[in-house]
Amino acid sequence: MTREDLQTSLPNFTDPSLLDVLLEKGKLMQVEPGKVLMEPGKFIKMVPIVLTGSIKVLRMDEDGKELFLYYLDAGETCALSLTCCSASKPSEIKAVVEEPTTILAVPIQVHEQLAEDFKQWKDFVSSTYQTRFQEMLVALDAVAFKKMDERLMRYIVTKMKQHHTNELHTTHQEVATELGTSREVISRLLKQLEKKKWIELGRNVIYIRDDFEELISQ
Repeated sequence: MTREDLQTSLPNFTDPSLLDVLLEKGKLMQVEPGKVLMEPGKFIKMVPIVLTGSIKVLRMDEDGKELFLYYLDAGETCALSLTCCSASKPSEIKAVVEEPTTILAVPIQVHEQLAEDFKQWKDFVSSTYQTRFQEMLVALDAVAFKKMDERLMRYIVTKMKQHHTNELHTTHQEVATELGTSREVISRLLKQLEKKKWIELGRNVIYIRDDFEELISQ
């Protein structure tokens, strides 16, 4: 990868010296869907910057139940991984590759040095914290204040936008796991949406109407 290629993926980085350090010290990784990059209790040895593809970030409780927090898209990294790196603490989240993804893995020591040497890196870290904080507030509000049917519909919209498709290839159990509820509850709510003809259920796939987002906002 050239400096120009990296800048295309990370347009906020215009400092040639910063780009050169990232190319020299970072490690390009091609990862497939389903790959777990971070797990609770394990130490994080690098800061993952997504160049292409996406990664979903989840929170887990002591019983192994998961709650979807947010996605990492191209040009983004995980604020919680930055926090764990800076504090030398084990991960508190689970990060799973959602689609074929290219990441630039920046070692912890390099991240710390970049924070001292480059304003653009410090701005990137600061912006990451702000963005992820807002997304976690949205996730918290959904759990605290919204009914499960509302959370499911917003989840479907988020998935549609993330993958740019009206076909979600997933199981009812996977949806239930990410929303922190039971498969039976999700199956019942999906059946209700199907009766309204807002979606159509197939085997491990959900077909969604083009105007789904408009329908749920009415």
